[in-house]
Amino acid sequence: MSSSAARNRVSRDDRLDAVFHALGDRTRRALLARLAKRPAMITELAKPFDMSLPAVSKHIRVLQSAGLVRRAVDGRMHQCSLNGEPLATVEGWLRHYRHFWQGGLESLARYAESKAPIP
Repeated sequence: MSSSAARNRVSRDDRLDAVFHALGDRTRRALLARLAKRPAMITELAKPFDMSLPAVSKHIRVLQSAGLVRRAVDGRMHQCSLNGEPLATVEGWLRHYRHFWQGGLESLARYAESKAPIP
């Protein structure tokens, strides 16, 4: 593997690690779900949570560093929006493993059908 290809692979792996880390927290997943509906200010995003604005900002920074959130700053106003591109990368990675879970479900269905009681 050339050094350029190795650097690109490490970079892709690092990005994927960052996305999975960001998605590994339920608060961050809830923030993404909110942003999937529409962009919002950090103060709006903080309302449903029992946490301080700095704590919500810290979650937003993790999402931002993973590329999942874009933040536009206008003075003291911070508008956040969802960036779905990293999710497409995750979906592409998961697609490679789809046959494992689909094959398992099909095998389970065949087993269940073979064990069905005969009327």
